[in-house]
Amino acid sequence: MTKGRITGAVILRPGLLKTYERTGGAHTTPLVSPALGAKVFITGITSFEPNAAIAFHSHNCEESVVLLEGKAALDIEGCEHVLQTLDTTWIPPNVSHRFRNLSEIDPMKILWIYGSIDASRTLTETGITKSISAEQQETPAC
Repeated sequence: MTKGRITGAVILRPGLLKTYERTGGAHTTPLVSPALGAKVFITGITSFEPNAAIAFHSHNCEESVVLLEGKAALDIEGCEHVLQTLDTTWIPPNVSHRFRNLSEIDPMKILWIYGSIDASRTLTETGITKSISAEQQETPAC
């Protein structure tokens, strides 16, 4: 990470940052956060192993996701939407959805942006809600 001396601007290098394991074969690297001075939004990168899928969930704020690499599906409102590299989604608050890696051999990677530093994730099946920031305090992946 490189930080500007006067402005506080930051350059993040994801390959040098801590990555956290999630369920379903996903690994998340937090990027912009309140720890850096963010006041309005947070961002990160989630990598999916081949055939990985995260559970259906929703957020308490807007979310935008950009497919950085691989082939993905967004399951939302009973429909499957196949995504190609650089396709971008916008999901309103409280809408259940999930992302899946459609490849049996290649990884998939997304950039996510939440419209609140207090973003949370609620699992659709269980109703369990966790803060996105709290998830990033759990066990780092190797």
